[in-house]
Amino acid sequence: MLTHIVPKFEKGRILKTEMLENLRDYPRSFLDIRYQDFSDGIITGMNVTVVEYTLTIGRGIVKHKDRLYLLEQEQEVPYTATGRLSVLKLLFLEQTDRPDFTAHHADIVLEDEAEIGLDEMELGRFKLKDGAVLRSDYQDFADMATEFNTWSDIYAPFAGLKQSTLRPETMRYFASELLKSGATDPMDCMFALMCLNLEAVDRESIQHYIANRNGAEYRDYSHAQLHRQLVLILEGAGRGKRTAGRWQGGGAGRMIVD
Repeated sequence: MLTHIVPKFEKGRILKTEMLENLRDYPRSFLDIRYQDFSDGIITGMNVTVVEYTLTIGRGIVKHKDRLYLLEQEQEVPYTATGRLSVLKLLFLEQTDRPDFTAHHADIVLEDEAEIGLDEMELGRFKLKDGAVLRSDYQDFADMATEFNTWSDIYAPFAGLKQSTLRPETMRYFASELLKSGATDPMDCMFALMCLNLEAVDRESIQHYIANRNGAEYRDYSHAQLHRQLVLILEGAGRGKRTAGRWQGGGAGRMIVD
Protein backbone atom coordinates (compact mmCIF):
# COMPACT_ATOMS: atom_id res chain seq x y z
CA MET A 1 0.00 0.00 0.00
CA LEU A 2 1.33 3.43 -0.96
CA THR A 3 1.11 6.09 1.70
CA HIS A 4 1.31 9.85 2.09
CA ILE A 5 0.93 10.83 5.74
CA VAL A 6 1.03 14.39 7.08
CA PRO A 7 0.78 14.79 10.87
CA LYS A 8 -1.65 17.44 12.15
CA PHE A 9 -0.17 19.76 14.75
CA GLU A 10 -3.29 21.62 15.82
CA LYS A 11 -4.39 23.34 18.98
CA GLY A 12 -6.15 20.95 21.34
CA ARG A 13 -4.78 17.78 19.78
CA ILE A 14 -2.59 15.39 21.75
CA LEU A 15 1.01 15.15 20.55
CA LYS A 16 1.48 11.47 19.78
CA THR A 17 4.63 9.41 19.29
CA GLU A 18 3.52 8.43 15.78
CA MET A 19 3.41 12.09 14.75
CA LEU A 20 7.01 12.67 15.83
CA GLU A 21 8.16 9.41 14.26
CA ASN A 22 6.67 10.54 10.95
CA LEU A 23 8.71 13.75 11.06
CA ARG A 24 11.80 11.80 12.01
CA ASP A 25 11.59 9.02 9.45
CA TYR A 26 10.07 10.62 6.36
CA PRO A 27 13.11 12.63 5.14
CA ARG A 28 15.47 9.69 5.67
CA SER A 29 13.09 7.21 4.03
CA PHE A 30 12.57 9.53 1.07
CA LEU A 31 16.30 9.87 0.41
CA ASP A 32 16.98 6.16 0.95
CA ILE A 33 14.32 5.23 -1.62
CA ARG A 34 15.38 7.97 -4.04
CA TYR A 35 19.00 6.77 -4.16
CA GLN A 36 18.57 3.05 -3.47
CA ASP A 37 19.79 2.05 -6.94
CA PHE A 38 22.79 4.38 -6.91
CA SER A 39 26.36 3.31 -6.31
CA ASP A 40 28.53 4.60 -3.50
CA GLY A 41 29.92 8.04 -4.27
CA ILE A 42 29.08 11.72 -4.21
CA ILE A 43 25.34 12.28 -4.55
CA THR A 44 25.55 16.06 -4.82
CA GLY A 45 27.87 18.92 -3.88
CA MET A 46 31.16 18.27 -2.09
CA ASN A 47 32.81 20.77 -4.45
CA VAL A 48 36.34 21.73 -3.43
CA THR A 49 37.52 25.33 -3.74
CA VAL A 50 41.26 25.94 -3.79
CA VAL A 51 42.66 28.99 -2.02
CA GLU A 52 46.15 29.68 -0.74
CA TYR A 53 47.06 27.10 1.91
CA THR A 54 43.45 25.90 2.28
CA LEU A 55 40.99 23.56 0.56
CA THR A 56 37.35 24.46 1.21
CA ILE A 57 34.89 21.57 0.88
CA GLY A 58 31.35 22.71 0.12
CA ARG A 59 28.15 21.23 1.47
CA GLY A 60 27.00 17.96 -0.01
CA ILE A 61 25.76 14.40 0.32
CA VAL A 62 27.69 11.16 -0.18
CA LYS A 63 26.59 7.53 -0.16
CA HIS A 64 28.69 4.82 1.45
CA LYS A 65 27.59 1.25 2.17
CA ASP A 66 23.90 2.18 1.66
CA ARG A 67 24.11 5.09 4.11
CA LEU A 68 23.75 8.76 3.19
CA TYR A 69 26.14 11.18 4.90
CA LEU A 70 25.44 14.91 4.91
CA LEU A 71 28.02 17.68 5.14
CA GLU A 72 25.83 20.58 6.25
CA GLN A 73 28.53 23.23 6.66
CA GLU A 74 31.62 24.05 4.63
CA GLN A 75 34.83 22.60 5.98
CA GLU A 76 38.38 23.83 5.49
CA VAL A 77 41.47 21.63 5.30
CA PRO A 78 44.96 23.20 5.29
CA TYR A 79 47.61 21.97 2.87
CA THR A 80 51.31 22.48 2.27
CA ALA A 81 53.74 21.87 -0.59
CA THR A 82 55.37 18.45 -0.23
CA GLY A 83 56.24 17.59 -3.84
CA ARG A 84 54.45 14.28 -3.23
CA LEU A 85 50.96 13.12 -4.03
CA SER A 86 48.36 14.46 -1.58
CA VAL A 87 44.86 12.95 -1.60
CA LEU A 88 41.81 14.55 0.00
CA LYS A 89 39.66 11.74 1.39
CA LEU A 90 36.56 10.96 3.36
CA LEU A 91 37.43 8.52 6.15
CA PHE A 92 34.33 6.63 7.33
CA LEU A 93 34.51 5.78 11.03
CA GLU A 94 33.00 3.03 13.16
CA GLN A 95 29.48 3.73 14.39
CA THR A 96 29.05 5.20 17.85
CA ASP A 97 26.16 4.13 20.07
CA ARG A 98 24.66 6.62 22.49
CA PRO A 99 21.57 6.43 24.70
CA ASP A 100 19.46 8.46 22.29
CA PHE A 101 20.84 7.49 18.88
CA THR A 102 23.36 5.59 16.77
CA ALA A 103 25.73 7.83 14.83
CA HIS A 104 27.83 7.24 11.71
CA HIS A 105 30.51 9.81 10.97
CA ALA A 106 33.11 10.51 8.29
CA ASP A 107 36.16 12.73 8.69
CA ILE A 108 37.74 14.75 5.88
CA VAL A 109 41.50 14.18 5.82
CA LEU A 110 44.45 15.02 3.58
CA GLU A 111 46.92 12.15 3.27
CA ASP A 112 50.04 11.25 1.30
CA GLU A 113 48.56 7.82 0.59
CA ALA A 114 47.18 7.18 -2.90
CA GLU A 115 45.53 3.86 -2.07
CA ILE A 116 41.85 4.21 -1.23
CA GLY A 117 40.67 1.80 1.48
CA LEU A 118 37.27 0.16 1.78
CA ASP A 119 36.15 2.79 4.27
CA GLU A 120 37.59 5.75 2.34
CA MET A 121 36.40 7.88 -0.57
CA GLU A 122 38.51 10.29 -2.61
CA LEU A 123 37.47 13.90 -3.19
CA GLY A 124 40.53 14.96 -5.18
CA ARG A 125 44.34 14.99 -5.37
CA PHE A 126 47.37 17.09 -6.26
CA LYS A 127 51.17 17.27 -6.21
CA LEU A 128 52.40 20.68 -5.14
CA LYS A 129 56.04 21.68 -5.60
CA ASP A 130 57.72 23.91 -3.05
CA GLY A 131 57.25 27.56 -4.00
CA ALA A 132 54.48 26.83 -6.49
CA VAL A 133 50.81 27.80 -6.28
CA LEU A 134 48.06 25.19 -6.37
CA ARG A 135 45.51 26.01 -9.05
CA SER A 136 42.10 24.72 -10.11
CA ASP A 137 41.53 26.95 -13.16
CA TYR A 138 42.27 24.76 -16.17
CA GLN A 139 43.57 25.88 -19.55
CA ASP A 140 41.63 23.11 -21.27
CA PHE A 141 40.05 19.72 -20.60
CA ALA A 142 43.36 17.87 -20.84
CA ASP A 143 44.87 20.20 -18.23
CA MET A 144 42.68 18.59 -15.56
CA ALA A 145 45.15 15.69 -15.47
CA THR A 146 48.32 17.82 -15.16
CA GLU A 147 50.53 16.10 -12.61
CA PHE A 148 52.02 19.00 -10.67
CA ASN A 149 50.53 22.08 -9.00
CA THR A 150 47.02 21.31 -10.27
CA TRP A 151 43.97 20.24 -8.28
CA SER A 152 42.25 17.23 -9.89
CA ASP A 153 38.98 15.55 -8.95
CA ILE A 154 38.99 13.11 -11.88
CA TYR A 155 39.35 10.18 -9.47
CA ALA A 156 36.47 11.29 -7.22
CA PRO A 157 33.56 8.82 -7.58
CA PHE A 158 30.25 10.48 -8.38
CA ALA A 159 27.28 8.22 -7.60
CA GLY A 160 25.58 6.72 -10.64
CA LEU A 161 23.21 3.88 -11.39
CA LYS A 162 24.94 0.72 -10.14
CA GLN A 163 28.45 2.18 -10.66
CA SER A 164 30.20 5.47 -10.05
CA THR A 165 30.90 7.95 -12.83
CA LEU A 166 32.77 11.19 -13.50
CA ARG A 167 31.63 14.39 -11.83
CA PRO A 168 28.97 16.37 -13.78
CA GLU A 169 31.31 19.38 -13.89
CA THR A 170 33.91 17.27 -15.69
CA MET A 171 31.45 16.07 -18.31
CA ARG A 172 30.03 19.57 -18.84
CA TYR A 173 33.56 20.87 -19.39
CA PHE A 174 34.14 18.14 -21.98
CA ALA A 175 30.82 18.90 -23.70
CA SER A 176 31.52 22.63 -23.83
CA GLU A 177 34.93 22.10 -25.44
CA LEU A 178 33.53 19.54 -27.87
CA LEU A 179 30.86 21.93 -29.11
CA LYS A 180 33.34 24.82 -29.30
CA SER A 181 35.64 22.66 -31.44
CA GLY A 182 33.11 22.87 -34.25
CA ALA A 183 32.30 19.16 -34.15
CA THR A 184 29.52 18.26 -36.59
CA ASP A 185 29.30 14.52 -36.00
CA PRO A 186 25.68 13.88 -34.90
CA MET A 187 26.83 11.54 -32.14
CA ASP A 188 29.22 14.18 -30.75
CA CYS A 189 26.51 16.84 -30.72
CA MET A 190 23.94 14.53 -29.15
CA PHE A 191 26.33 13.34 -26.44
CA ALA A 192 27.53 16.87 -25.67
CA LEU A 193 23.98 18.16 -25.25
CA MET A 194 23.18 15.19 -23.03
CA CYS A 195 26.19 16.06 -20.82
CA LEU A 196 25.02 19.66 -20.55
CA ASN A 197 21.43 18.77 -19.69
CA LEU A 198 21.70 15.76 -17.39
CA GLU A 199 22.54 16.02 -13.70
CA ALA A 200 25.08 13.23 -14.20
CA VAL A 201 26.08 11.00 -17.13
CA ASP A 202 26.23 7.30 -16.27
CA ARG A 203 29.55 5.53 -16.70
CA GLU A 204 28.03 3.03 -19.12
CA SER A 205 26.83 5.83 -21.39
CA ILE A 206 30.31 7.39 -21.45
CA GLN A 207 31.93 4.06 -22.27
CA HIS A 208 29.43 3.31 -25.05
CA TYR A 209 30.08 6.77 -26.51
CA ILE A 210 33.85 6.19 -26.45
CA ALA A 211 33.48 2.76 -28.06
CA ASN A 212 31.18 4.00 -30.86
CA ARG A 213 33.18 7.19 -31.39
CA ASN A 214 36.40 5.20 -31.80
CA GLY A 215 34.84 2.37 -33.78
CA ALA A 216 36.07 -0.04 -31.10
CA GLU A 217 34.58 -2.66 -28.81
CA TYR A 218 32.94 -1.62 -25.57
CA ARG A 219 35.20 -1.90 -22.52
CA ASP A 220 35.39 -0.75 -18.92
CA TYR A 221 37.73 2.12 -18.06
CA SER A 222 39.04 3.58 -14.82
CA HIS A 223 38.24 7.23 -14.10
CA ALA A 224 41.68 8.30 -15.34
CA GLN A 225 41.27 6.23 -18.51
CA LEU A 226 37.83 7.72 -19.14
CA HIS A 227 39.30 11.20 -18.97
CA ARG A 228 42.18 10.23 -21.26
CA GLN A 229 39.84 8.75 -23.87
CA LEU A 230 37.72 11.91 -23.83
CA VAL A 231 40.87 14.01 -24.25
CA LEU A 232 41.80 11.98 -27.35
CA ILE A 233 38.31 12.50 -28.78
CA LEU A 234 38.65 16.26 -28.25
CA GLU A 235 42.03 16.27 -29.94
CA GLY A 236 40.56 14.46 -32.93
CA ALA A 237 37.56 16.78 -33.06
CA GLY A 238 39.86 19.80 -32.97
CA ARG A 239 41.63 18.52 -36.09
CA GLY A 240 38.36 17.74 -37.80
CA LYS A 241 39.10 14.01 -37.55
CA ARG A 242 36.19 11.62 -37.67
CA THR A 243 36.10 7.92 -36.97
CA ALA A 244 34.56 5.53 -39.44
CA GLY A 245 32.09 4.17 -36.94
CA ARG A 246 28.50 3.21 -37.62
CA TRP A 247 27.40 6.80 -36.96
CA GLN A 248 29.13 8.00 -40.13
CA GLY A 249 27.23 8.04 -43.39
CA GLY A 250 27.67 4.85 -45.39
CA GLY A 251 27.98 4.37 -49.12
CA ALA A 252 30.78 5.01 -51.55
CA GLY A 253 31.92 8.53 -52.32
CA ARG A 254 31.16 9.92 -55.76
CA MET A 255 33.03 12.41 -57.93
CA ILE A 256 31.28 14.59 -60.49
CA VAL A 257 33.41 15.76 -63.44
CA ASP A 258 32.33 18.39 -65.96
